[in-house]
Amino acid sequence: MQRKINDHRDLPRFGALARTNVDADQLDPRETFMTELLSADIQLIQRILPHRYPFLLVDKVEDIDGTQTAVGIKNVTMNEPHFQGHFPGLPIMPGVTIVEAMAQTAAVMVGTALDMADKEMKVYFMAIDKCKFRRKVGPGDVLKMNLTTVRGKPGGKVWKFSGVATVEGEMAAEAEFTAMMDLPA
Repeated sequence: MQRKINDHRDLPRFGALARTNVDADQLDPRETFMTELLSADIQLIQRILPHRYPFLLVDKVEDIDGTQTAVGIKNVTMNEPHFQGHFPGLPIMPGVTIVEAMAQTAAVMVGTALDMADKEMKVYFMAIDKCKFRRKVGPGDVLKMNLTTVRGKPGGKVWKFSGVATVEGEMAAEAEFTAMMDLPA
């Protein structure tokens, strides 16, 4: 996907993209194309999110397109604590943790785009809507979460996202959710 920046006033909105893809001396504020999308590895995720094991539920986030879209990856493993009781002999990832993983992906997307690493950003659920579960998720599965911003803008506190989680191309869950981003000043 390409984004075109026509004016230097657009740069703060695309600041993370500009820093990743273009050297400052090559930046022409009148017309610059950026084609690479951002990604966040586990080290960057931990600098953005306050969550830690056992509640850090996203391993990496790819294809971050500003604050608009991103793809989260969760490698589901048997050593996760919820599998001890959900369910013995038939380990199934609880649906609420799938929705939480989608929310963490959304927070990493926004945090990466707004350069929130090491700034103690907090995110709180406000609502979960249109939530449906379609497939069991268990150890060995790779949960791929496609997130899209429905409403929200840099500097805003209330954001709404739409997410679809899949395993091997098969839908596992979908939901819309609203979150409050407690962004430091």
